[in-house]
Amino acid sequence: MRLARIAHPGGVAFASIEGEGGDAQVLEIAEHPFGKPNFTGKRWPLADVRLLAPILPSKVIAVGRNYAAHAAEFGNEVPSDPMIFIKPSTSVIGPNAAIKLPAASQRVDFEGELAVVIGQPVRNVPASRAASVILGYTIANDVSARDLQKSDGQWGRAKGFDTFCPLGPWIETAVDPSDLALRTELDGVVKQDSRTSLLVHKIPELVEFVSGVMTLLPGDVILTGTPEGVGPMTAGQQVSITIEGIGTLTNPAQAA
Repeated sequence: MRLARIAHPGGVAFASIEGEGGDAQVLEIAEHPFGKPNFTGKRWPLADVRLLAPILPSKVIAVGRNYAAHAAEFGNEVPSDPMIFIKPSTSVIGPNAAIKLPAASQRVDFEGELAVVIGQPVRNVPASRAASVILGYTIANDVSARDLQKSDGQWGRAKGFDTFCPLGPWIETAVDPSDLALRTELDGVVKQDSRTSLLVHKIPELVEFVSGVMTLLPGDVILTGTPEGVGPMTAGQQVSITIEGIGTLTNPAQAA
C-alpha cells in the first residue's frame, strides 16, 4: 500500500494511492494511517490533489557514514556502532517544495537516502522484531550545509535548517528494503547510484540501536544513510531521488 498525506479540495488528509499513472486514484483515510486504515469513501484523481510530506514525525533520527564508500569520500572511517544525530521536525517538507539555501552557508549538499517510518510506540526493539514495528519506507534528502558541518564541529545547525529534510512522495508499506536501487540526479545528471544492500548497519540493526537510545513514536523517521556521490546544489537547480519500489522525490533549490 502507498500511504500519502495530501492537500485536497476540502483540506488535508492521509490517503492511500491506488493505480498508476493517469489512472491513479487517491482514497481518503480517516484520522491516521497507523493500523488498519479506515477509509471515508472520498476519492480523487491523483492529479487533483497535492502531495505533502507523507508523515510529520516527532523527530527524525539520521545515521551518518552508513555506506563505506561515502565515508571514504570524506576521508572518514565507518563507525563500529551506528552514528546517529537528530534533524528537527521543522526541517521536514514534502515533494516539490523548495529547499531553501541559507545565506549562512556557501555549500549545501544533497544526500539521497532510504527512510524508515515507525508504526507504533516502541522502546528496546530487538533486531529480530524490527520489521513488525515499521509502517513502511519513503525517500529522504538529508540536506546538509557542508561548510557549517565542518566549522561547527557538530551537525545540529548544518543539518537542522528549515526545509533540510524533504520526505516523500509517499510511504510504501509492501517493499523489501534489503536491496533496492537508489539514484540521485541533479538537473537530470546522475550523481549517486547505489543499492541499499551496501548499508553497513542494516535496517533491523538500526531500529534496535535507535530504540535502545530513545522511545520511537508512530511516524518517527529513521534516515538510513547516504551513498557516495553527494555534492552541492545551487539556487535554481533541482534534485530528484529515486528508490526502486518506492518512487521519486523531487525538490527544487532556492535562495532562502
